[in-house]
Amino acid sequence: MKHGLLIDMDGVIYSGENLIQGADKFIALLLEKHIPFTFMTNNSQRTPLEVTRKLKALGIEVGEEHVYTSAMATGKFLGEQGPGGTAYVLGEGGLLTSLHDNGITLVNTDPEFVVLGEGRNFTLEMVQRAVDMILGGAKFITTNRDPSPKKPGWNNLGIAATTAMIEEASGRKAFVTGKPSPVMMRSARKFLGLETAETTVIGDTMETDIQGGVQMGYKTILVLSGIAKKEDLTHYAFKPDMVTGSVEEIVLPLKWW
Repeated sequence: MKHGLLIDMDGVIYSGENLIQGADKFIALLLEKHIPFTFMTNNSQRTPLEVTRKLKALGIEVGEEHVYTSAMATGKFLGEQGPGGTAYVLGEGGLLTSLHDNGITLVNTDPEFVVLGEGRNFTLEMVQRAVDMILGGAKFITTNRDPSPKKPGWNNLGIAATTAMIEEASGRKAFVTGKPSPVMMRSARKFLGLETAETTVIGDTMETDIQGGVQMGYKTILVLSGIAKKEDLTHYAFKPDMVTGSVEEIVLPLKWW
């Protein structure tokens, strides 16, 4: 039986603009052993090409076939929901490209969907327009509910905050397509051509990567190089199959392979 990995990025492979020690060697080992893997990121701003360029600058060279984003999951989901659909989008390059590639027409009036992704270029006026569209019957989709890191000087409000603002103003709950939603967890697995029993998730957050993996029946590895703290793990009703300091400490093949 083959086995493959769905690997989170920020907190697992890099922290901000810095490579996490040993992450480059871990990815080189996966490539050498021909182990299927994809970087599974909730960030909807970047296209796969932009993701590979960032990784290359950190010393990791992979192709676009090794990248799966929440934008890709969102585009695939909406394309399957209704081919030729329309959407008003609050988001940037990666999300816009994915929606277009999946046959969704971007409009400024009477959309079937309002789609929210990360971005810094949309205004409060655009948010208000989105609220009016939702009140008028458009369905509200958000690529993820990742929170702000709540650090001084952080240049991104956090999509959870923007989602909450639109939900409160419209009275409608968003449908989330990114991690830990089964929409993305399932489509990322299929992107790699894996079955449930062949899939392992590596992440640094209990609420997204690990929760999503547990809910789907995947094996899960929590790394402590990002957000999660070992002393907090008892707060959760679920647990990862393995806890390790970083991907550098993961020994392949895994014990369940």
